[in-house]
Amino acid sequence: MKIYIGNLSYTMTEDELRTSFGAFGAVDEITIITDRYSGRSKGFGFVEMPNQAEAEKAIASLNGKELGGRPITVNQARPREDRPRRESPPRGGGGRNNY
Repeated sequence: MKIYIGNLSYTMTEDELRTSFGAFGAVDEITIITDRYSGRSKGFGFVEMPNQAEAEKAIASLNGKELGGRPITVNQARPREDRPRRESPPRGGGGRNNY
């Protein structure tokens, strides 16, 4: 089961999340989402746990608990909604050297 974790401290590490969620069972994968330009955490991430019952216990136990000095939000991840692609502004024009 894929689990969403929100309101993470910007200094939270994958190892710290693995320790917290590992107390409830096996953890397959951990991903902290980062800004592609600065590399800084965006304050949320995902944990993948193979056992449904262990994942549900982790969600129930950790939701609202303080981790890294902040109360975290923990729930089952929902599939990402398809968002329309942003239109790029038209290129060209407006330059000083248009002949």
